[in-house]
Amino acid sequence: MAKKHITQMIDDLDGRIIEDGTTLTFSLEGRAYEIDLSHANAARLHDAFHPFISAARVAGSTATTVRRTPRGRAIPTRDLTDVRTWAHENGYAINERGRISSAVLEAYDAAH
Repeated sequence: MAKKHITQMIDDLDGRIIEDGTTLTFSLEGRAYEIDLSHANAARLHDAFHPFISAARVAGSTATTVRRTPRGRAIPTRDLTDVRTWAHENGYAINERGRISSAVLEAYDAAH
């Protein structure tokens, strides 16, 4: 069985599907916002904010911090439920819970 995930970006302002949009983040009165926009609507937002940003002073950065995992382990990029299902279907002995051996993960990665 194969799965195909399709992600479409939709302009949050006008509801159109966009091929090459952008996600903008901004803050107002201590609340952070995020919006997906087409390049045209992103330009409109920038133009609308421009007079206020020009008159304002910088208060600090709202950049997000980098997420670090304990002991330097990598964040898993594969769905472990799919790995377990694939392992059972392909004759690997694997528990329903707990760590998946590196041999099984390598075999899964090679097959996909």
